Parts: sequence; structure tokens; C-alpha cells
Amino acid sequence: MSDRRESWEDESFVETEVRSLTSDALADLSLQLVTGADGLDRLILKPRVQKPGLAFAGYYEYIKPGRVQIIGASEIGYLNSLPPRLREKRVRDVAGLDVSCFVTTKGKDPISEFVKECENHSIPLFRTDSMSSTTITRITYFLEETMAPRITIHGGLLDVYGIGLLLLGESGVGKSECALDLVWRGHRLVSDDTVLIKRHPNEVVIGYSNDLISHHMELRGIGIINVKDLFGVSSTRDVKPIDIVVKLERWVEGTEYDRLGVTGESYDLLGVRKPLVRLPVASGRNLALLVEIAARNYLMKLQGYNTAEELVERVNEEIMRRGVEGDGVAPLPSESASIRDKHIINRSQHERTRGVRRKR
Repeated sequence: MSDRRESWEDESFVETEVRSLTSDALADLSLQLVTGADGLDRLILKPRVQKPGLAFAGYYEYIKPGRVQIIGASEIGYLNSLPPRLREKRVRDVAGLDVSCFVTTKGKDPISEFVKECENHSIPLFRTDSMSSTTITRITYFLEETMAPRITIHGGLLDVYGIGLLLLGESGVGKSECALDLVWRGHRLVSDDTVLIKRHPNEVVIGYSNDLISHHMELRGIGIINVKDLFGVSSTRDVKPIDIVVKLERWVEGTEYDRLGVTGESYDLLGVRKPLVRLPVASGRNLALLVEIAARNYLMKLQGYNTAEELVERVNEEIMRRGVEGDGVAPLPSESASIRDKHIINRSQHERTRGVRRKR
């Protein structure tokens, strides 16, 4: 069974106001507000921007409400080629389509009819000296980051062998101690205790550190420590895409745990499924080492090598071979287990024999 802690129903985004485009994050565009200051509280509903070229030609079907509209040299050139009355009508029709704002590029001054309609509808009209392609790329990236669906969860996020590893578990199970041990082993901490997670396009899930408690960690009996100060700048990072989820669980006697690694559990993060590894916590278990092994095993699977599946395949082949060489009947389950155990014992004896020969 998969552990579904979070659900994802549709492609919903966090709404943002048009005034967010005037933030320092887009300072390189030097957006100048020409008119429509009263409409800066208009909402942007989707991060994808549009160019309303066809709309100025009279085809309005694909102009989506709540989006930023980019007006380049081609759109302004086309509008200037229209008769005055038709130009005024097209501009008025587009301005009435409930758009969020307009941005003219390449330093072009918007035509007078456009300024007038934006004033009438309280639609912010910006101007920038940047090219249309640059403006589209920068605004889209900014909006995707600002409007990305997000959740904040209780857990830790680390960079282990380049793998984004989300560490989960109930309070007091040992997540912080395990994370600290991993940092001591040379891995990097993104966040401890709380992780901000955003879903980006193409099902990319990225974890962020909490700005207020960034790179700090609470250790029972010691208190709050700053990992960056103790271990150096190379021991931390602020952002990391999440690749795998490791959940620490208290060991419960009699509970069945995966011993082969072929179950293939997954964890839902904002509708994106990530591989899930459950690690039972018991006295004497080296959790940091086990987490490292989980990360290494994930890397091997990415390269197409699955140890558990290959072992099961070899055992099944041995079972079928014995069934064919004998009376044509496959062995009983107990015999199958015996074959598997014999295979493992023979392999261990072979490795020990090789070790003795080396010593001689």
C-alpha cells in the first residue's frame, strides 16, 4: 500500500497580485507603470503569459482571463496599420477580456487608444526596454516560482550523494539526530523540522529551507545549533529537488517490514509520486548508514540495476530448472525457500573461501 499523506486534485496555483511584478525579483526588467495604478490589486491566476496578437485581429477565443499579456513590436505595428475606428474597437474589445495586465516590450510607447482603455478599465499597463522573449522568460519564471502549489510538512530535507532525500517520521523518532549524522558524514542539510515544498511544471517537486530557521536544528538535551556555523558553508544548501522519501518508524514487534525491497511503495507530494522507503527504528540500528544505503540503492535503480529483482529472478530460474530436471513438477514453497537459503549460504561460503585464500 502507498502512503498518501497529501492529495492533488487539479492544476491549481497560488494567486498573486499584479503589484508583485514590481518586486525586486524582476528589477532587471525595469518595469515602468504607464497607467492603471488603481488596478495593481488585480489577480494573476496562471503563471503562463500570453501574446494577444490574434485577439487584435479579431479572434478572442484563446485569451484567458487572469493572465499577463505581452505586447511586442509586431502587435503595436499591426495596430498602427489598422484604420483608427477599427483599431479603437480591437483595443477596447481586448481590454474588456478580464486580463490581469499588459506589458509592452522593446521600449515601445503604447498607442494612445491602448492607454485610454487601460485607464477606463483600471488595467495596469507596464513598459520595459527588454526584448519580448526575455520579458516572457523572466515573468514566467517569476510567476511559476511565486504561484507554485505548495505545502509545508514536518520533516527534514537533505542532499545525500546528490539525491534530494526527504526524511519523515513522527516527533521524537530521531529525524534530527539522523540528519546531523548525515551532515557529519559529508552530506548537506537543506532544512530540519519544517520543509516548504513546491510543485513546479513537469512534475518537479522542490524543497526549500525555512527562511526564519534556515540551517538551524533542535537537538534534545543540547538545544538549537546552527549547522552552517558548526560544519561550514559546504554543509548546507537552500533548495533541492526531492527524489526519494525515507520514513522513520518506531519498531513494532510482530509488524511485517519489507525484507526484499520489491514492494515499490510510493509517497504522494502534491500529486507527484516519489519512491518511499520505510526504516524501522530500533536500538542499535545505524540510521544514517541505512539512509545512505537507501540513497545509493536509488541511484543504482536509476541506472537500471535492481538488486532485489535480480536475486528473485535468479531464485525463480533455479526453481524452474529443478522442476524441469526432476519429475517436471515445480518444488513446494518450502523447497523453494530451501533453494533460496542454499543459494545465499553457498555464496557466503564462497566469499569466505576467497578471503582465506587471499590471506594465505
